Amino acid sequence: MSGYLYLGIAIAAEVVATSSLKAVKGLSTPLPLLLLIVGYALSFWMLTLVVRSIPVGIAYAIWAGLGIVLVSVAALFLYEQKLDLPAVLGMGLIVSGVIVIQLFSSSTGH
Repeated sequence: MSGYLYLGIAIAAEVVATSSLKAVKGLSTPLPLLLLIVGYALSFWMLTLVVRSIPVGIAYAIWAGLGIVLVSVAALFLYEQKLDLPAVLGMGLIVSGVIVIQLFSSSTGH
């Protein structure tokens, strides 16, 4: 399997886990707690597979950057947490950084 497929799975699992944090409510809700534990475990397992073919710094930058943006989008829909203009602009810069890495960096492993 491609390192980028593993990276996509790692990002998706991390987004599910992080989005579940608010719903855990002090460990009293079993389903969000299960999503949190399984999501983070799957995410880090996939990251161990990712770094076999993608440099760790590049993989982490993509994982963290896209995770921030996707968790914010999930929070908008799940918890109605709206972002102000500076937050949206900052996330735009994060996405721009990931795009620059993918298009122009010779360190990406492809």
